Amino acid sequence: MLDVRRLRLLRELARRGTIAAVAEALSFSPSAVSQQLSVLEREAGLPLLERTGRGVRLTPAGQNLVGHAEAVLERLERADADLAEARGGLAGALRIGAFPTATRAIVPAALTALARRHPGLEPMVSETDPAAVAHALRAGDLDVALVHAYDFVPVEPEPGLATEPLYVEAMYLAEPAAGAPAPPRGPAPPHGPAGSGGPDQGTVLRTHARAPWITATPGTLCHVMTVRACQAAGFTPRVRHQVDEFATVLALVAAGQGVAVVPQLGVTGPTDPAVRLTRLLMERRTNLAFRSGAGAHPAVAAFGTALRAAVPPDLAGSRAGT
Repeated sequence: MLDVRRLRLLRELARRGTIAAVAEALSFSPSAVSQQLSVLEREAGLPLLERTGRGVRLTPAGQNLVGHAEAVLERLERADADLAEARGGLAGALRIGAFPTATRAIVPAALTALARRHPGLEPMVSETDPAAVAHALRAGDLDVALVHAYDFVPVEPEPGLATEPLYVEAMYLAEPAAGAPAPPRGPAPPHGPAGSGGPDQGTVLRTHARAPWITATPGTLCHVMTVRACQAAGFTPRVRHQVDEFATVLALVAAGQGVAVVPQLGVTGPTDPAVRLTRLLMERRTNLAFRSGAGAHPAVAAFGTALRAAVPPDLAGSRAGT
């Protein structure tokens, strides 16, 4: 009989690529991971790994077994969901990953509603960049998470994970306005920038081809989004500042330190009159992510319901899936 824990290690090796990465993610030593995979090979009765210099890769049999492992792990998640439903009354920890703008603008209201309806549940929020969510969910460090994707940074489906749409945000170019008042916050017409007949997105961005840019830190989806949007407009941005918090980004724009692309939820409260916002064609879509089979878990479902009720009114009209 194949051991589920060892199947999980094999699945992680297929996703992460090295034994060292699997060991770090799951808090094992590399030697312990190697030993467990060797035991799995003996259980399987044929080689699952090929040594390639200092690394390893899966044999065809190993790759086939990963597919079965995905199905087994999903079935176990469904079984856990069924048991939780049968027990009744939600209780215990729910580990939630969320990115900063959602953590500030949506998650607190969702947690308030969750506590009112399920006082025994203990939600535990960790700010997590969407690029790191898949590994954290598969490793069991998170139970559910908010993730986002941009038009210029599509996110490929992750084996072993499932998602449900939550909402869609407008995107804006933020630039110094020399004291001119900024346009009011809110979604613009779906097929063009604010101001009917205005310039297209490429023209708007190219206007600032020689300006200094403010982006998120490298390795984040937000950073890649800005760089790719500019490249699609015909230039590579000259990055001066790298900041992940959008309120700080807007403060730098107001100080004349550069221009930036920011999402709708990154623009909170009255906009500094020294910042001008121009609606772009691109959008940011936010989904709820969880392990395959866990969507029916009462705690995950309850959190999803609370999140949808907490979506701000100005996003309701562009909520994903509507």
